[in-house]
Amino acid sequence: MTTVLDTRALNRATLARQLLLERARLPVLDAVAHLGGLQAQEPQEPFTGLWSRLRAFDPGVLSELLVERRVVRTHLMRRTVHLLASDDVLAWRTRHDAMLRQRVLGVYRGELAGVDPVELAAAGRAVLADGEPRSMGELARAVAARWPGPGAAPSHRALGEMLVAALIPMAQLPPRGVWRARGGARYLPLSVWLGRAVDPPAPGGDDPVGRALVRRYLAAFGPAATADLRAWSGLSGLPAAVAALREELVVFRDERGRELFDLPGAPRPDPATPAPVRFLPAFDNALLGYQDRGRIVDDAHRGLSVAGARVVLVDGRVAATWTVGEETVRVAPLRRLSADEREEVAREGEALAGFLSEGASRRVRIGSGTDGDAAR
Repeated sequence: MTTVLDTRALNRATLARQLLLERARLPVLDAVAHLGGLQAQEPQEPFTGLWSRLRAFDPGVLSELLVERRVVRTHLMRRTVHLLASDDVLAWRTRHDAMLRQRVLGVYRGELAGVDPVELAAAGRAVLADGEPRSMGELARAVAARWPGPGAAPSHRALGEMLVAALIPMAQLPPRGVWRARGGARYLPLSVWLGRAVDPPAPGGDDPVGRALVRRYLAAFGPAATADLRAWSGLSGLPAAVAALREELVVFRDERGRELFDLPGAPRPDPATPAPVRFLPAFDNALLGYQDRGRIVDDAHRGLSVAGARVVLVDGRVAATWTVGEETVRVAPLRRLSADEREEVAREGEALAGFLSEGASRRVRIGSGTDGDAAR
């Protein structure tokens, strides 16, 4: 009989896989790889994500990895910008090509109806052949004259997004994404920036990358259903990869009866395991990496994850949102917190304020929802 995992069991498994049950002693590059990348359209958010997951996290190390080209910012899963290990980007990018194109077309299909994607890609590569980084707008303006009509010409936004998010595998270059640095997104092809070509598709219709993605996803997010895997990756063709791996996976069910897959030796802690308070950044994949997010957030608050709210986990679940301003971390509870919970939130918030301010402040303010704010 298949074991049923309740919501709390799935919660504790997720926290363990996401390095949120206990801060890990992992090198930063290994953590980025283990997590399958970090969602990073907000450039500074991955630093908080790693601070909450790693012991003695040094943001300068992540910045160095970006500058040294061992970690790269690029469009990948779900057509959003992720921070990934360079080896993973090169191995995975081709497997995402069709999805990336379809997602851009889903937004700009009308505008791009008269644009041949092969011709557009060739035009973009010709512009980039001089090795000079360009913004999306600069690249779009450089190719736009090729599509003057006869109807309404495609917008620069449509041309640019198709080029940088889909047709040409691109890297967003530093200083974009470097700790406390400001800078617009400027692009070069991944093959130029990393000095290595993107891996080609496997011959004969085989899908080794799909199988690798299943294993890596389950290591960081399992146990999970195929719908969860699709929600994380944006790819629709991975059930075949799951089927190919079925004999090496273990199978559970959730309380809704969904079939969940997992790696045999992956951690599945006792549901009674205590979970510490953790502050998560905007768009953290611990929430967005599932179709069914009930294991970590109540349905009433599900929209927070896609709205870009930063959230606080209390006993492993979303219990508050947080912001920062004037070197003060401000916490807005979504439910009444007990005295012990408030104290733990305050301690972790003070540590976060110190991290974000580089030691200049440890101020935290926690709203009660009814009685005003309490400052520390």
